Amino acid sequence: MGLFARFRKRSNDEPRGGDGGYYATYESQRAYDPDDDFEPAPRTRPAPDYGVWDHQLSQLDDSVIREERRRAPWWQPEHYRGRKKRWWVFRAIAAILLMFFALVAWLAITAPLSKSLEPIAAPQVTLLASDGTPIARSGAVVDAPVEVADLPEHVTQPFLAIEDRRFYSHWGVDPRGIARAAWTGNGGGSTITQQLAKFTFLTPEQTLTRKAREALIAFWLESWLTKDEILSRYLSNAYFGDNQYGLRAASLHYFYRKPENLKPEQAAMLAGLLQAPSRYNPTKHYDRAKRRMDLVVGSMVAVGYMTEAEAAKLPAPKIDVRARNDVPTGTYFADWALPIAREGMEASYSKQVITTTLDAQLQALASRVTSRAALGDAQVALVAMRPTGEVVAMVGGKSYAASPFNRATQAKRQPGSTFKMFVYLAALEAGWDPEDTIANTAIESGSYRPKNSLEKYSDTLTLEEAFASSSNVAAVRLFNEIGSQNVIRTARSLGVKSPLPEGDPSLALGTSTMTLLELTSAYAGVAANTFPVRAHAIPEEEEGWWEWMTTPERSVSGRAHEDLEQMLRAAINRGTGRAATLPIANYGKTGTTQNYRDALFVGYAGDLVVGVWVGNDDNSPLNKVTGGGMPARIWKDFMRSALELPAPKPSSSPDPEGPVQPLDIDIEEGEEIPLGEDGTSIRFEEDGIVLSQDGVPVELRLDENGFNVEELVPRR
Repeated sequence: MGLFARFRKRSNDEPRGGDGGYYATYESQRAYDPDDDFEPAPRTRPAPDYGVWDHQLSQLDDSVIREERRRAPWWQPEHYRGRKKRWWVFRAIAAILLMFFALVAWLAITAPLSKSLEPIAAPQVTLLASDGTPIARSGAVVDAPVEVADLPEHVTQPFLAIEDRRFYSHWGVDPRGIARAAWTGNGGGSTITQQLAKFTFLTPEQTLTRKAREALIAFWLESWLTKDEILSRYLSNAYFGDNQYGLRAASLHYFYRKPENLKPEQAAMLAGLLQAPSRYNPTKHYDRAKRRMDLVVGSMVAVGYMTEAEAAKLPAPKIDVRARNDVPTGTYFADWALPIAREGMEASYSKQVITTTLDAQLQALASRVTSRAALGDAQVALVAMRPTGEVVAMVGGKSYAASPFNRATQAKRQPGSTFKMFVYLAALEAGWDPEDTIANTAIESGSYRPKNSLEKYSDTLTLEEAFASSSNVAAVRLFNEIGSQNVIRTARSLGVKSPLPEGDPSLALGTSTMTLLELTSAYAGVAANTFPVRAHAIPEEEEGWWEWMTTPERSVSGRAHEDLEQMLRAAINRGTGRAATLPIANYGKTGTTQNYRDALFVGYAGDLVVGVWVGNDDNSPLNKVTGGGMPARIWKDFMRSALELPAPKPSSSPDPEGPVQPLDIDIEEGEEIPLGEDGTSIRFEEDGIVLSQDGVPVELRLDENGFNVEELVPRR
C-alpha cells in the first residue's frame, strides 16, 4: 500500500515537503537539500540565426504561392505561371501523343481502309420479272478492280503524267505539284492519293475543312498502303463518264478491251477523261476527247515517258461501244422494288441480277387497261398482288415519263367507304351477324352528322344491306356501337400502319389517309384469312420452323370470315360495285371520298387481289366519278383478262436482252367499253346491252324484253 500511497492525491491544505509530504518519484522533482553539492547552471539562450529564419519563411511563402496556383482554375493564367520548362515539355509531348491517338481513332471510324476497296457508286442492278424478262436496269456500271502490277507501263504512265507526276516521291500532298498546276495550268493540284481520299471518303463540297480532312486522310493512306495499292484503288474507282466507274469498266465500254490489253493511245484518251468525264466523253464529244488526249501525250513527253517521235506516231483511237442499254432505268414498280432489292446487298464491284415477283403479262395488261380508260386529266393507280403479298403488277400513274411519282406507294389519300370493311369485320368479331339490323335514318344530333349518298334513308337495314349499299349513317352508328378502339385494332391486325385517330366517328367513312398498296395489302389479308400480309417485290424464302413459330399471324374465325365474304359479294354483285361483277366468285368494296376527290375499288377473285384508285394530284374534285364507276370498270377490265392468263414460265436465260414486251390481248366480248370522258360506258351481257354513266342513278338496258330503265342502288 505504501507504493500506491505515494500516488494518492494531496489535499490543498497539505504541505508539499516534510513528514507526510508528497514527493515525486522522479529524481528531477525531488525536494532541494542544502547539503547537496549540486549547483544548477545558469540558463542561457543561443543567438537567433536570422538566415535560417529567412530561408524557412521563403519556403513557406513558396508553399502558399504553389497552393494558390494549384487552386486557381485551369483556364486562368495564374494556374500556369512559374511552371518550369520540363513541366511544359512533358505536357506538350503528352498532348501531341493524345492528339495522334485521337486522330487515328477518328480516321479508323470515319475512314476505314476497307472503304477504299469498295466501289464509290452502287453497282448496276438488273431487275427481272418472274419469267426472267428484264424490267429495269439501274445503278453504275462497275467491274472487277485492277492491279497495277498486271497493267503495262504505257497504261499507268498517262494517268501519272497528267494527274500526279511525283506520285512515287511525295507523302500524299505535293506542294510542288500544286505550284506547278497553278503556274502552268497542266496537271492536277491534288495528288492521286488526295483524289482517292476525296471520292472514297469525303463529299465533293469545296471547303477548307474538307480539304484539311482530305490532306489528313492522304497522309494516313500513305502510311498504311503502298504506292501501287493506292494507284490500284484509284484506277478501280475513278469515274470515266457514261456511268462507267473504274478503268476496267471504262476500257470495256469505250474500246471493248480489257485494261491489260489497252493500246497506248487508248490509255492516253482514258486518262484525259478524268478531269471532266462528261465534257470529254468520246461517245458524244470525240473532238474534245482527242484534244485532251493530245495534252496527256504532251505531259508524257515532258516527263520522259515517251519521245516526241513516239508521240507523233500515236494514232487517234477508234471508239468501239458495243453494249447498248435497251432496258428502261426506271418504272413505277422498279422504283419501289430497287431500294428493297439493295437492302442486304454487300458492297461489290460485280453486277447484280435480281428476280422479282412481277408478272410481265399482268404488268402489260395493267398498263394497257389503265391507258385506255377515259380518265381525262385525272390520274390512276393500280396494284395487283397475290394473297401472300407478292406484287405482280403496279401502275403508279398515267405516264412514268411525265411523272415518276408513284401514286400506288407514295400518295396517301382517303380510302373512303373501302375502310368500312374494317368496321364491319370488327362488328362480326364482336358477335354481330349479317342479318342483324341497324338504323338507317338520318343522324340529326351530335357534332358529326354524315349523310347518305343522294340522301336516301330508311328505318332499318341489315348489316349486309347496309354494307352493300354503302350506307354512311349505318356505318357511323355501327362504329359507335363497337367502339373506335376495336375498329382500329382490327385495322392494325390487318397491317394498316398509317395514323388512325381514336374517337373520331368520321374514321368509319375512311377519312384517315393511307396508300393504295397499304389498303390492298389489308384486303389480301382478308382473302387469305392470314394476316398481316406484307407486300413484297422480291420472292421470299420459305420460312423455317423457328420463323413459323415466332412470327405472329392472325386470322378470324371461320364464321366471321364467311360472313364478311358474304357481305363483300353482296357489295359487288347487287350493291355499289355491280360494275365490277365477274362470272366467278368475286369480292370487293367501292369507295368515294367527299366531293368526289377520290374514287376507289378494292377486291379479289381467284388468286388476285387488286386495288384501283382514280383522282387528281392536286386533290381537286373529280367529275362526279364514284368508286362504283370508273375504278370498278378498270378493276373488272383487268380481272377478266388476268384470270385467264397462263402462269408465267421462268426463262432459261438469267438475263435476257431487251425490255418487257407488251402482250397483245384482244378485248373479249362482254367486257365494259368506255364511250367518253364523262363516265359513259356500254356493257355487253349475256342477256342484253347496258348503257350507264357515272353519277346517274339509272342505267338503260336493252334485252329480249325490250328497252328498260333500271334504278341503281346508290354507289358509294
